Formats: sequence, structure tokens, C-alpha cells
Amino acid sequence: MLSRTAENLFWMGRYMERAEMTARLLDVGSRITLLPSSAGQGYRDEWDSLLQASGTAKGFAEKYGETVQRNIESYLFFDRDNPSSVASCLESARENGRIVRTALTSQVWDALNTAFQELRQLERAERSSLELSRLTEWTTRHAAMLRGAIDATKLRDDGYHFIGLGAHIERADNTARLLDVKYYVLLPRMDFVGSGLDTHQWMTLLRALSAQRAFHWAYGGEITAAKVAHFLILNRRMPRSLYTSLGGAHDNLAALSAEYGRETLAQTRVSSLMQDFSRLTVEEIFDEGLHEFLTRFIREMGTLASLVQNAYLSGEAR
Repeated sequence: MLSRTAENLFWMGRYMERAEMTARLLDVGSRITLLPSSAGQGYRDEWDSLLQASGTAKGFAEKYGETVQRNIESYLFFDRDNPSSVASCLESARENGRIVRTALTSQVWDALNTAFQELRQLERAERSSLELSRLTEWTTRHAAMLRGAIDATKLRDDGYHFIGLGAHIERADNTARLLDVKYYVLLPRMDFVGSGLDTHQWMTLLRALSAQRAFHWAYGGEITAAKVAHFLILNRRMPRSLYTSLGGAHDNLAALSAEYGRETLAQTRVSSLMQDFSRLTVEEIFDEGLHEFLTRFIREMGTLASLVQNAYLSGEAR
């Protein structure tokens, strides 16, 4: 496969996953604002924290200045000046898919194109008529439809694995960012740890990840920071956990290694990360500091993406 085709497929997977993450961040913000006594007491207010987590705070400040909720909602969902907005990501995913249209099945292309056409209709609608919950649910539904089309119809070739690799690297990064929003930014003070507010915020995060029921099935009983951290970082059955996402990237890279008959630094790095995770405990994570661990993990995902770029996307993959 030519490197430019691989790159388009890789980024199609990343952009769709990023669109969903941005929508889930917005869902976290809207839910957190409904909680009592949370606004204005944290490291930053809850809406500003979403900008920090998504890496868009600087761009928003340059365009809007003050963190007003309506402006943040527009910036994170519709604003094409924000490359990480839902609209920008959907457009970029669709454009990457259009360029390599012949590498996609008709069902995958239809899922991509339908999402884009419906987005254009939403952009023409009166903003006051669009509830944020409707927009976030719409995004997650279309992301799920695209994943379903890929899994049900795409040949398990190198193109399939480049899409999956991009999606899993992005998902790992996104879950870490969502988890960091809660622990580092939204909790007002350390003396709130273990309080009712703390529990409500963990529940909000689980709901935003569509994982509340799965969490209760897996752990039951009381919601605690240690349980949620284990669930979202180390639980191998949780589809959006860091371990599972990293495992998905590992499996796709292993398939590419077999496809091309060679191993690269990307395979070496992801194998090392998997070994580290297999021995990791939640106690070790908290000893390091959850925010510090997540920051380091996000940096590792950036390094892994760069190794993939150098190995497969900068020249002809062979």
C-alpha cells in the first residue's frame, strides 16, 4: 500500500475517534454544570477544563477571550477554526476517506458521507433549537455506525489495520484526557475526595464514556477513585480503557508487521508499553500521581504516533 493511502486511512480513523471524544468532553461539561457546588471552585471552571483537556484553550482564548459556555459549545462542536471541533474532525475524516474512496467499501463511505451531509444540515439550523445533548448523542451514534460498517464490511487487509491503528491510538489518548479532566481539574479541593461531589463526578465521567452500567457489572458497590481508575486504565474488558486501546494498537501493528514482513520501532515501542501495563497496578499509578501518569501516557501516545508516521506514512510502506 502506498504511504499516502495508509496515511489517509490512519487519519480517517483518528479524526472520527477525535470527533467522538470532543462530543464526550462536551457531555462531561454539560453534566458537571448540573452538579451542586462545583462551579468556580476547581483548578479552573469546568468549561475551561474541557478546553485544557482537548488542547484547544489557546485557540479559544485568541478567538473568544472569556470562557462563556455558549462560545465553548460552538467552538468545540461547530467552529472550523478549531481543528479539533466535531465539525472539523468529521470534515477531515470524510475528506481523507474521499481521497482513498476505492480503498473503502460502499457501506463505510455511506456512513462517512451521511454523517457529513447531516452535519451540514445541523450547521444550517438555528443554534437555539439545537440542544447540546442532541448534538453529542448524534456524534456518538454516527461514530458507532462508522465503526460498525468498518468491522462488518472491510477486508482485514493493511488498510483495515491502518484505520484501526489510528482509531486505537486516538482512543487511548482521548480516554486519558477525559480521565485527567475529572481528577486534576474538576475536583475542587483535595478534601472533596471521597465526598458526594467526588462520587457524582466519577459517575458523570462514566456516563460520558457510556460505561456506567459496565462499571457496575464489573465492580458493583461503591464508586471510588481507585475502582474507576482501574476500570478506565487497566481493565482488559473495558473497550475504552487505556490497556484495551493500547492492546488494539499493538494488534494492528503486529498485523502490519506480518503483512509487510518487517518489524519497526513502532512495534518495538508498543510491545514495551504493553509489557509495562501487564505489570502495572492501580496503587503504583496513584503513587506516581494520577495526573502525572496520564500526562506521561499522553506523551507516550504522541511518541507512538510519530514512530508510526516515520515507519509507514512518510514513504512507501512495503
